[in-house]
Amino acid sequence: MQVETTRLYRVRTVAEAFDVSLATIYRAVESGALRAIRVGTGKGAVRIPGAALAEYLKACEAAAATRGAVSAGGAA
Repeated sequence: MQVETTRLYRVRTVAEAFDVSLATIYRAVESGALRAIRVGTGKGAVRIPGAALAEYLKACEAAAATRGAVSAGGAA
């Protein structure tokens, strides 16, 4: 997925691009792992800034690398 840092993405678009469920993206938003904004009145629509996607991807890559290092270290 080519991320435009100035664009706002819908939750469904992000879920499809990452090949995960909508619930996974909403959980990441609710936990604070993925920054999002609400647009509109009332509950509003959730939109995810492109810059936040780039940050989230880096955090996921770092977590995966850390888990890989721990798994490799524990196997010895």
